[in-house]
Amino acid sequence: MSIARLLIPKERTTQISVAMIWLFHISGALGILYGNREFFLQTTPINLFFTLVLLFVNLKNPDHRMARAAILAFTLGMLVEILGVNYGLIFGSYSYGENLGVKILGVPVLIGANWVMLSFITGAMGDALFRNNKLLAAISGAVLMVLIDLVIEPVAPIFDYWTFSDHVAPLSNYIGWFLVALPIQLGVQFWIREKEYTFSAHLVLVHFLFFGVFALQ
Repeated sequence: MSIARLLIPKERTTQISVAMIWLFHISGALGILYGNREFFLQTTPINLFFTLVLLFVNLKNPDHRMARAAILAFTLGMLVEILGVNYGLIFGSYSYGENLGVKILGVPVLIGANWVMLSFITGAMGDALFRNNKLLAAISGAVLMVLIDLVIEPVAPIFDYWTFSDHVAPLSNYIGWFLVALPIQLGVQFWIREKEYTFSAHLVLVHFLFFGVFALQ
């Protein structure tokens, strides 16, 4: 599947959704850079919530198997984050700031939702690359999740999202991300029969560009 085919929206709903996520993130980036920085950072939970809603609006033929994949991503994501924040396990020793909303045992609920969103969009990209090999699709999806985290990590403390005790994410963080992401990706590949590609491709690109701008500053 070509990049052009992935990025060109065909359905009206997808066109509107793609336009909205670009509008949200471009406006957010400009607001953080040139406007009221704290105001725009504090709207992060709203942005994440609406982006997740748009993702689910665009999903193809949602059913109980897709719900199973979402529950796996949310539950496993929240569990490992709680272990990390409270005991320094898997990802290293870190804590969450105040810009991601309501927390459970020190972990923002939206982080669990973010695990769902990232798992679904990177899983779709993995499937686009390896349509006939679910294992390779899952591995590539997990690698893509690690790459997204790699771009976000330098920006997270600046945005008061989270901070590692040594101020730099350790290697264990990225290894842990891959090891946690892989079983979730397997669930995405085997349980979600029909992937959504276009909105997912744009959202992956948005993540790299939005956080990349601030990581390079």
